[in-house]
Amino acid sequence: MNEPIASQGNLLFPVFLRLDKLHILIVGGGAVGEEKVHTIFKNNSNAQVTLVAPEIRQEIIKLLHQHPTLKLLHKVYDSNDLNGIDMVIAATCFTELNAQVQSDAKSRKILCNVADTPDLCDFYMCSIVKKGDLKIAISTNGKSPTFAKRMRELLEDILPDGIQNILENLTQIREKLKGDFDYKVKRLDEITAVMKDKKTEE
Repeated sequence: MNEPIASQGNLLFPVFLRLDKLHILIVGGGAVGEEKVHTIFKNNSNAQVTLVAPEIRQEIIKLLHQHPTLKLLHKVYDSNDLNGIDMVIAATCFTELNAQVQSDAKSRKILCNVADTPDLCDFYMCSIVKKGDLKIAISTNGKSPTFAKRMRELLEDILPDGIQNILENLTQIREKLKGDFDYKVKRLDEITAVMKDKKTEE
């Protein structure tokens, strides 16, 4: 009898993208497309986004006034819409169209996310905790977005509102430190160790 293969856990590699340096295409002008637009601009208000769909809901059109880097194309998607694109999100309610977008993107070596279809995704849109300059991405490996949402809410409640002041103070300390890279890392480790010690005491 064969032994069950042990799970390797979450093999995704987390990265933080400079969305203002990339051109993102969203295919789909409905509720899912709107949610993706909001998610992108919530993380970077200067993101370069083009959305293509024959019908685009008014809630998305209204965002043009807030985000001048948003471009809307009222047309049916075709592969030429991928020209000059760095990453694409397929967010339509049509399975075949989403699969076509993914196939077109793959042939051009463009990273693609297909909403609610993990197997077709090169990357996932994770749940995000943001407190000032601190940002934490949460992934369940595509298994439960609802759990990721609840974990985000938990961390938002736990993390102190004054964490931005801590980050700014640490930046000032780092800039004033003298010595080589190894020394600076050691000193910052010593300074921030109090955070871990305080948690242990609690």
